Amino acid sequence: MCQYPKHVQLKEVGPRDGLQNENVFIDTDDKIKWINMLSESGVQEIEYSSFVHPKWIPALADARDVGRRIKRNPNVSYSALVPNLKGLDHALETGIDAASVFMSASETHNQKNINKSIDETYPVLKKVIQEAKTAGKFVTGYISTVFDCPYEGRISPEQAVAVCDQLFDYGVDSISLGDTIGSAVPSQVEALLDHVLSRYSQEKIIMHFHDTRGMAIANIMTSIQYGITRFDSSVGGLGGCPYAKGAAGNVATNDVLYLLHGLGIETGIKEEKIQQAALYIQDKLGKRLPSKALAYQLSNFKKTV
Repeated sequence: MCQYPKHVQLKEVGPRDGLQNENVFIDTDDKIKWINMLSESGVQEIEYSSFVHPKWIPALADARDVGRRIKRNPNVSYSALVPNLKGLDHALETGIDAASVFMSASETHNQKNINKSIDETYPVLKKVIQEAKTAGKFVTGYISTVFDCPYEGRISPEQAVAVCDQLFDYGVDSISLGDTIGSAVPSQVEALLDHVLSRYSQEKIIMHFHDTRGMAIANIMTSIQYGITRFDSSVGGLGGCPYAKGAAGNVATNDVLYLLHGLGIETGIKEEKIQQAALYIQDKLGKRLPSKALAYQLSNFKKTV
């Protein structure tokens, strides 16, 4: 019988990874109210925006305003995505506890996403990581397309590990391994973690699953069996990737909480608070979010009123 961990930590990435692919611009005041709701849910880390140039991600053009105005909960770490030194400077000015840098394990996806080759990306990220560490910030390195690439197909574990090695060498504190197009199945997760965990401890690894093919929960279970206790998730299942056509949102925080709490694993997060935050942003977006737990709550509510 599997020995489940006592506690699992979720990083809420909805305000960044969730909104970045939306065509509807959420008003800054509404974003701030939503992030403040999340801050009171028990989540320990919120990635509140991205400091990528607004022409690339117009949905997050108000990153500095959001960063300045959100109500900071002392029990929450507030992080943001930073692509370069200029983005880091803006993030530091407006207040971050942690910085996230990003690149791909796939050469073609890296070119599409960052407009640089992998080799060209390394020196840029090295400078950002070193500056962030000098400023006393925790740094996470996101690696996209660690299982499959929408342009190149299957990515070998060795390709992903090579990027891990470089980013850890530059000084990142943790790495988030991303199933960007939501195509991985548990056997792929096993193969990658066999390689990664032979070199790095479980505490340094975060798993980031999208749910395009409905495999995210199965992949989280597999990761837990490998001792992984940190995951990225997005309220309601918001998200997608601008450079991976058809990719669905991140695994829904609502659904992951149902799983973890059902297994008796503590998260410190109140499910009802997450449901309220999901309903709030769903209303602002004007569309149904894909979370199964949220859909069940809405269906059950309608039957009882």
